[in-house]
Amino acid sequence: MEIERKYLVNSLPEHLESYPHVEIEQGYLCTSPTLRIRKMGDVHVLTVKEKVRSASSAIVNREEEFALPAEKYVALRSKCDGHMVRKTRYCIDLRRSESDGLYTSLVAELDLFHGLHEGLSLVEVEFPSVEAADAFRPPAWFGADVSADPRYRNSHLAFNG
Repeated sequence: MEIERKYLVNSLPEHLESYPHVEIEQGYLCTSPTLRIRKMGDVHVLTVKEKVRSASSAIVNREEEFALPAEKYVALRSKCDGHMVRKTRYCIDLRRSESDGLYTSLVAELDLFHGLHEGLSLVEVEFPSVEAADAFRPPAWFGADVSADPRYRNSHLAFNG
């Protein structure tokens, strides 16, 4: 199960290049359910996603990923609808002190888009539960919560410039 929230970006974190990052290319074979192929560096993956209804503001999906050999990725790439989405993903640790002295660690996945979506920046955070997603207070560099806005889904971006 994937539980996440998605935000626009007010400002980029300082020293962005110091964070781990990878170039991503992804395309869509189908959107209901979502069948996505993705290349992250040298890793190729086929993902199947189905939206799960929730009363939460979080995006909740049932998600399965399957490794793909590079040649299968290339073959499927030619079958994708729309255009390929290209972005650089930065992984940024978010740490928050709890009242009991414990720390919670989450990872912000900051995507800087290229090509048709040059200039668009989105940040996603995955959570262990819907309750954790609902309780999340984003840092100041996060912008508006667009979790419920279909215009910011990668599958939507693949079909719209």
